[in-house]
Amino acid sequence: MRTETIEKTVATWSKEPDQARGAPTVTARAEESQAVIQAGPFTWQTDLPPALGGTNQAPSPTALLLSALAGCAVVFVRDTLAPQLGLPVTAVAATVRCESDARGLLGMDDAEPDLRNMTLDVSLESPDGQAAVDEIARIWQERCPIYLALRKLMDIAVQFRAA
Repeated sequence: MRTETIEKTVATWSKEPDQARGAPTVTARAEESQAVIQAGPFTWQTDLPPALGGTNQAPSPTALLLSALAGCAVVFVRDTLAPQLGLPVTAVAATVRCESDARGLLGMDDAEPDLRNMTLDVSLESPDGQAAVDEIARIWQERCPIYLALRKLMDIAVQFRAA
């Protein structure tokens, strides 16, 4: 079913590319100690650990960023790439890690708030073996929008305004 759906989507978007274009939007608002985030019909929360003024009642923004990369590795491989490439995948799992120094969030000397040394480890099970895994990995790195956004520098227009 996935392969048929993807083929129909490719055919439709080949004829009408504007149907494929979008402008995903996520909003966040402060509510008690958390940020309530909304994207379309979905709502979730993010929080900070107590040492940074939060209550640790929800994943941190860093965890959400890492989860976007891990999630894209799993669902994009399983639901899109494997069917599109005709490669059987029986299981996919991903782990993302990075290093951080929370002192940088507090503006402490000699500490930067940047995330560093991010790693993504994807485990794929396929009866086609390592050759299939290598092909999926190559194409995933060319097409995954989350990976590409993290790898490529891009301008982000930032505006803070009084409400």
